[in-house]
Amino acid sequence: MMALRLKERFEKKFDEEIRFFRGMMQGPKQVGAIVPTSSVTARKMASVIDTASGLPVLELGPGTGVITKQILARGVSPEKIVSVEYSRDFYERLVEDYVGVNFIHGDAFDLKTSLGALADQTFDCVISAVPMLSFPMEARIQLLEDLLSRIPEGRPVVQITYGPVSPIIAKPDRYHIQHFDFIVRNIPPAQLWIYRQA
Repeated sequence: MMALRLKERFEKKFDEEIRFFRGMMQGPKQVGAIVPTSSVTARKMASVIDTASGLPVLELGPGTGVITKQILARGVSPEKIVSVEYSRDFYERLVEDYVGVNFIHGDAFDLKTSLGALADQTFDCVISAVPMLSFPMEARIQLLEDLLSRIPEGRPVVQITYGPVSPIIAKPDRYHIQHFDFIVRNIPPAQLWIYRQA
């Protein structure tokens, strides 16, 4: 029985890696890392959720679902997760793997269109794995400000990146930047940043 469970876990992990690499080869700008986010990193990102708020969580770039899994483990019910994925391959598999989560095949940089009927929804926080460094700075700033307008004042947008500094430049009059964590147990090591309304 134990051997069977280990075999199933190995097969699932291997399947995730294959899908991840296929996604990276099909669209490098859609995938920001060389392997999926580690569970340690995903758990840290999900730790910012206020489960008592009653508001849904907005996730961007779920990829293979590692962060989605940790959002669920945090105690958020599937129907309280709205997750936008650009890659159709990832999206289709996510819908199969995480039943009940509101996955949307869309573009994080055009949330008004992607969210559709949920465009005016207020979220508790935003957990983002969008590969920011693949996009122009002005687009990153516009995305951040759009995200901040969708959450209550003081609540965070959490962003993962693999560069040494914030992927979004400082604009102290518009938003605050906080270094959240440096996670060595991730390939490559990950930097986590928190952004809040000024």
